[in-house]
Amino acid sequence: MASKLLMITVFVLDLIAFGLAVAAERRRSTATIKEDSENNYSYCVYDSDISTGYGVGAFLFLMLSQIIVMMASRCFCCGKALSPGGSRACAVLLFIICWVTFFIAEACLFAGSVRNAYHTKYRSSILMSDKRLSCEILRKGVFAAGAAFIFFTSIISQFYYVSYSKSRAPVPYGGESGVGMAAYK
Repeated sequence: MASKLLMITVFVLDLIAFGLAVAAERRRSTATIKEDSENNYSYCVYDSDISTGYGVGAFLFLMLSQIIVMMASRCFCCGKALSPGGSRACAVLLFIICWVTFFIAEACLFAGSVRNAYHTKYRSSILMSDKRLSCEILRKGVFAAGAAFIFFTSIISQFYYVSYSKSRAPVPYGGESGVGMAAYK
């Protein structure tokens, strides 16, 4: 049977990761173009960089959650074989889907955090007639996509662990418990 404590722990970690990803989306960096005091250069001024920390936190909490589930299920690598049946087939399918959604969520969170932390500095000089200044910021929705895939990973990993636990349960033997003996000639 599936461990309720493990499922609650994983749910709480995924919930924290989801909350941090949503907070990172809401607090993305924004930039404004400022002129220096002598009007020789234009430069970008960025506001708070807190969403990078939120994105990294969501990344780490989701990774911890996935590690706990995979250690509890032995990641299909170690231990005895699973009992044949629908639970095993479902566990294998959910295992694959869980890892795919996990990698997509981690990629969104990692790319969003790295891109949000990148700030341009001096890019335009009025004296040299450079190109117009462009303050690069993270696109909307990167952390939101990470949050969506955190949600999918959370649900799928819970179902995976339940299916895995059902297929690990011992199957009762329905046959005769005694040894048949016949006359020997």
